[in-house]
Amino acid sequence: MADPQQVVVIGGGISGLACAFRLQQLGSPVTLLEAADSVGGLIGTSTQDGFLFETGPQSFQGTDAMLDLVRELGIEADLCMADPRAPRYILRHGQLQKVPMSPQAIVSSSLLGVGSRWKVVSEAFRKTKPPSEEESVADFVRRKFGHEILEYLVAPFVSGVYAGDPEKLSLRAAFPSLEEWEREYGSILRGAMKSRPPKGTTSGPPRLCSFRGGMATLTRALATHVGQNVRGGVHADAVTRVQTTSGPRYEIRMTQGGRQETVSARALVLATPAYTASHLVAQISSPLAASLSGIAYAAVAVVASGYYTHQLSAELDGFGVLIPRSEKYHTLGTVWNSSLFPERARDGQFTITSFAGGVTDPEIMDKTEKEIAAIVQQENEHILEVTGSPIVSAVWKHPKALPQYNLGHGHVVRAIRDAEREIPGLFFSSNYLQGPSIPKCVEQGFQTAHAVHAHLKGRALAAS
Repeated sequence: MADPQQVVVIGGGISGLACAFRLQQLGSPVTLLEAADSVGGLIGTSTQDGFLFETGPQSFQGTDAMLDLVRELGIEADLCMADPRAPRYILRHGQLQKVPMSPQAIVSSSLLGVGSRWKVVSEAFRKTKPPSEEESVADFVRRKFGHEILEYLVAPFVSGVYAGDPEKLSLRAAFPSLEEWEREYGSILRGAMKSRPPKGTTSGPPRLCSFRGGMATLTRALATHVGQNVRGGVHADAVTRVQTTSGPRYEIRMTQGGRQETVSARALVLATPAYTASHLVAQISSPLAASLSGIAYAAVAVVASGYYTHQLSAELDGFGVLIPRSEKYHTLGTVWNSSLFPERARDGQFTITSFAGGVTDPEIMDKTEKEIAAIVQQENEHILEVTGSPIVSAVWKHPKALPQYNLGHGHVVRAIRDAEREIPGLFFSSNYLQGPSIPKCVEQGFQTAHAVHAHLKGRALAAS
C-alpha cells in the first residue's frame, strides 16, 4: 500500500498535471493516476506524412501565468506565438467576413446592419440592469444588442469555445465579467474600459501560443517533471473515506493490467471529468455525486486535413472562420493552423482543422469517422474554396469533449466547494469549475495544489 502521507491525483489531463506539478514543487509527495496509457487528456499531437495535427485544443492564450509555466518547464525555446493582428472571420451568406475586434471597427464593418452597429457603439451611453434571475447568454445578448449580434457574433463564439447552445448557457457561469460589469456600471463597454489595467502595465490581450512540436509539448513536459510518480493505464474503480487515529484517509481501489490494488492517501484530488468524479465520490457523498452527474457535456469531432497550397483559390491568412448555425453547415468552425504557426506542414502545403458536432448538432457523432471527414471536406470546398481531396486527413471523435456551463451550473460549483470544506482532504480540479480554457485549467490546478498543501501542513501542525 502506498505511503499514507501522499496526495493522490486522479486524472492526467492538463488540470491534474498542473496540480501534481505544483504539489511536487511545494514538497508534497504526489502520485498521479491516469486511466489512459498516456497523459494529456484531450490535448494531443499527431504527425502524419509531414503534417502536424492537434487532436484537441489547437492553441492556448499566453497569459502571464502560462508563460511563467513555460519558462519553469524549460520549453520556452519551443514556444510559438501567433500574430496578434491575424484576422478572424465569420461566414455570412456564404461569404467570409472579418470579425470587427473593437467598437471602432464595428462602425465600418459590413458584417452587421446599421441598427446592430449602433446598438454596440451606443451601449456605453446607455444604462441597464441585469434581471434578478439567472440569464442565458442568448437572452442577455438579445436584451442588450439584438438578434443579429447573437446570431452572427456571439452564437458562433459560444460554439467555438464551449461547443454549446447560447439559449442554455448561463451568462453568470460562462461569462461572469459581463454580468458584473452591467451590474456595477450599467454597461459592459464602460465596465470593460474601467476594468482595463493602467497604461504601461500590459502590452495588450494575451497572444495565441503553441509549440513547434505541437500542444503535447506542454503535457509531456509536465509529466516529465512529475516523473515516475505518473502512473498511466490505471483505472480508479472506487474511493472510500476511512477514519483513522491520525485523521481521515482515502482508500483508492484501482485496476492496472488486470491486477487490482489499493492505495491510501491523506488527500485526494479528483481531476477527472464530472461524470467520472460523480462515480468516484458516490460512496462518500451521494448528494455531491448527484450534483456532479448533472453537468452536461458536448460531443465534438476534430477533423484535421493537409493540402497543397495550389488547392487554394486564395491564401488563408488569419486565425480561421466561425460558422453560424443559420448558414446550415455541420462545421462549427475551422482553424487555419499553417497561417498561425510555422512548421505545421512542408513548403507548398498547409494544414487546417475543423470542428463539428457540439450541442446544436449531436447527430453527426453517430456517423463514422470517414463519413464525418467527407462531410467536413465537402463543406470546406464551398466555404474556403479548396479544390480536390486532402493529401491526408485524420478524425478524432470526442463523445464528451466540453462541459456545459448551462443555467444552474453555479449551484453545482457551490456544491463542490461546500463539499471541499465539509469533507477535509477531498479536492476537485477540472475544466468544469472555472472555465474550459487551458490557462483556466492550469490556474485551477495550481490553486488546488496550494489548498492541498495547506491542508496537509495544517494536519501536520495539529498532530505535532
